[in-house]
Amino acid sequence: MTKLRWGILGCGKIARKLAHAIAGSRTGVVFAAGSRTRAGAQKFAAEFRAPHAHGSYAELLANAEVDVVYLATPHPWHAEWAIRAAAAGKHLLCEKPLTMNVADTERVIAAARAHNIFLLEAFMYRCHPQTALWVRLLREGAVGELKGIQSSFSFRAAFDPRSRLFNRELGGGGILDVGGYPMSLARLAAGTATGHAFAEPLTLHGEGCISPTGVDEYASALLKFPGEIVADLAGGVNLERGQTARFFGTEGRLEVPDPFFCKGEVLLWKPGAKEPRVFPNPAPGVDLYSFEVELVAHHLAERQAPSPAMTWADSLGQARALEKWRGAVGL
Repeated sequence: MTKLRWGILGCGKIARKLAHAIAGSRTGVVFAAGSRTRAGAQKFAAEFRAPHAHGSYAELLANAEVDVVYLATPHPWHAEWAIRAAAAGKHLLCEKPLTMNVADTERVIAAARAHNIFLLEAFMYRCHPQTALWVRLLREGAVGELKGIQSSFSFRAAFDPRSRLFNRELGGGGILDVGGYPMSLARLAAGTATGHAFAEPLTLHGEGCISPTGVDEYASALLKFPGEIVADLAGGVNLERGQTARFFGTEGRLEVPDPFFCKGEVLLWKPGAKEPRVFPNPAPGVDLYSFEVELVAHHLAERQAPSPAMTWADSLGQARALEKWRGAVGL
C-alpha cells in the first residue's frame, strides 16, 4: 500500500500529536508542514523529517504531492482553509469544531461534496475502540432503556485574555474548545439508544459564565432527546469538573471514567450489585490519535468515515447543537 502523504496546516500543539500518530502509522507519512512563517514550518518539518516546509498555508495547498491535509489552525480559520483545501483537491481531516457555526459547516460540507474529497471532523475519541465498546453495550441493552446521560469536559486554565482559550477573535470559550466532546457523546448515545447513528435534542437549555473578553468560561446544558432521554452536559476552560460519561438506564448504569482520552475501562453497574462488571480497554497503550489516521486512510473512497466517527450529517447536527448552546448562554 502506498502511504498517504500528509500536509500539516497549522503547526501548534495538537498538530504535533497528530503528526506523531502519522509518523507511527502503517498508512501515512508526514510529508509537508505549512505555517504562517517559514521558520515555524521548517522547525516542525525537521522534527518529523518531512521533506517540505511551506511559509504559508496557501503554499502548502499548492503542493501537488500532498494527498491529505490535517487542518489545525485556530477555530475561526477552519471554514476558509477547509474550503480552500477542498478546492485544491486535498482530502481533509479538520480539527474540531469543524467550523464556528452552522452556516460555515454547511459551506464546508458542500465544498467537500463539490470537489469529491474525504472530510472528517477530528473528534479523536469517536474513532477509538473504547467508544465502539460502550456504543455496542448501549445498543445491546446493557442498561435496559437509556434514560439519562451525564457528561463533562471542563478544566481550569489561568485567565489570560491573549490566550486562545479566552480570546474571542481566536474562537475561545469552553463550549467550542471542549464542550463539543460531551455534546457529541450525548448525541451519539441518544442516537444509539433509539436505533440511529446519532440524535438531535428536542429541547436545550443552557447557562454559563461569560468572561470579560466575551467568551464562555464554563457552561452547562440540559437537553431532552427522543425516547425521553435527558442529558446533563458541562464544558469549560476555567472550572475544574474533569471528564465524565455516565449512562443511566432502566436496568443499570454504564460508566466511562476516561471517555475522551480513552485510557480507562468501561464499568457496568447492575441494580443491587456490589461490584461492577469491568470491560477492559480494547486498545491499551495505543496512540489515541492513530485511530483517526488509519480511519482516514481506509475510508478515502467513501469520502467520509462511518459512525461512530463523525459523518457529515453528524457534524452538521453537532454544529446546530453547539450554536444553540452558545446562544442559550448569551453568545
